[in-house]
Amino acid sequence: MTIDTPTRARTTPTPPRVGWRGWAALAVLMLPVLLVSVDNTVLSFALPAIALDLAPTSAQQLWIIDAYPLVLAGLLVTMGSLGDRFGRRRMLLTGAVGFAAVSVLAAFAPTAGWLIVARAAMGVFGAMLMPSTLSLLRSIFPDRDQRRLAIAVWAAGFSAGAALGPVVGGVLLEHFAWGSVFLLSVPVLVPLLVFAPFLVPESRDPAPGRIDLASIALSMAAMVPIVFAIKEAAVHGFGAGVVLLAVAGLGFGVLFVRRQNRLAVPMLDMTLFARGAFTGALLVNLLSVIALVGFLFFVAQHLQLVAGLSPLQAGLALVPGLAAMIAAGLAVVPLGRRVAPRVLVPAGLAVSALAYLVVASTAHGAPTWVLVVAFVALGLGIGAAETVSNELVLSSAPPEKAGAASAVSETAYELGAVLGTAVLGGILTALYRANLVLPADVPATAAAAARETLAGAMHAADGLDTATGAALATAAAEAFDSGVGVTALIGAALVVIAGVVAATTLGGFRTASAREH
Repeated sequence: MTIDTPTRARTTPTPPRVGWRGWAALAVLMLPVLLVSVDNTVLSFALPAIALDLAPTSAQQLWIIDAYPLVLAGLLVTMGSLGDRFGRRRMLLTGAVGFAAVSVLAAFAPTAGWLIVARAAMGVFGAMLMPSTLSLLRSIFPDRDQRRLAIAVWAAGFSAGAALGPVVGGVLLEHFAWGSVFLLSVPVLVPLLVFAPFLVPESRDPAPGRIDLASIALSMAAMVPIVFAIKEAAVHGFGAGVVLLAVAGLGFGVLFVRRQNRLAVPMLDMTLFARGAFTGALLVNLLSVIALVGFLFFVAQHLQLVAGLSPLQAGLALVPGLAAMIAAGLAVVPLGRRVAPRVLVPAGLAVSALAYLVVASTAHGAPTWVLVVAFVALGLGIGAAETVSNELVLSSAPPEKAGAASAVSETAYELGAVLGTAVLGGILTALYRANLVLPADVPATAAAAARETLAGAMHAADGLDTATGAALATAAAEAFDSGVGVTALIGAALVVIAGVVAATTLGGFRTASAREH
């Protein structure tokens, strides 16, 4: 008779802990993370220079910023699933080559239309980069304690990259033309192409199923019309076209979900959304990024065009907020072992909401230091929320589907970047135009430029006589800051909603650090 050994039956092999090679791989993977997140916000500071050089309309300005994250958001789930099938490292390296090549084309764009197309192409290759970085952490760090820290570093870098964009943009624009913000990708991605084949192991889904072209088409058909409808509503207001686009996107979204539920091996496992922690973390991710990118959209213009700072000075003014975002992202890991996300995330977001309220109450003539302190407070809450939300999303999915789950999280991030600019930026633009009172002696050409954008108003003011130019600049600054006050209140409301979502959906779950011990 054979006697089972209870201890042996219950013992689970301890996953191996990685040494320097694993952490070196993480450092390499952080290069595309920083690059893609920097690219989301660096144009906020380059936009005034682009506006002067290429003379885009207000709608083209929004498209120059949004074409990249729009395409990126639409393709992330597809590219994440393809990475699970063909290899996440292979997808990463392919995306790096394409991203660098297209960035060079964007750097030398002769027209606004050229730049918009180049930005869209960058989104295609950026979608190959991002799901691979987060999903590869599952294979590089089998030990969960080490993986928690790696995810925290990844999330901190992702959030910090958004804040680093204005700093990098300020440094480059101080010494070079605006195209330099795109050429930055070349020296960043070259080390990735050199070291990733040696340091980063290949990983893929052992049973990925067949490629479903219908699912790929439906995912794009759902995402693009919805985001485009939001952009059009923000710029031109609601109309029949906006409604039709929104309805079409939602309809394709329903078809996508129905198809995934019927497939034996779906491109995206819809049962993940039945988990409160997964869905709640995605919503927190989305709303937090809207608040962050929306804040950067108007503060970048205020510091340069209203406060009169140079691009470098404006970028450096946001460095304390960058440091706060990184610190909060790392500090939340040990806190997560003792505090549930339903408490931890709302507490951090309450600080971010306070930052928006400070901006709203001091919008007219706020000194630079007030905006610096406000961004520090915003960074503390957003940095903590992003770390927790990404950890919950990744830990909720099975390892073989890490690419698709990572892509969903990053889709929320990129959609938030689009909405932050389209919604908050669009509202700010509409309020600026509504509040702008032009001096009577402003020529028609200058008046038309001033009504388009704040940058157009300041450029037109430089070409007028001293008294008229000063009056136009003052009127434009007052109109813009009036819009900032209202927009900041909307931003505060979004952060509060994110806190409520976290408190109600993350209850009963702790971060991976707490649940795995």
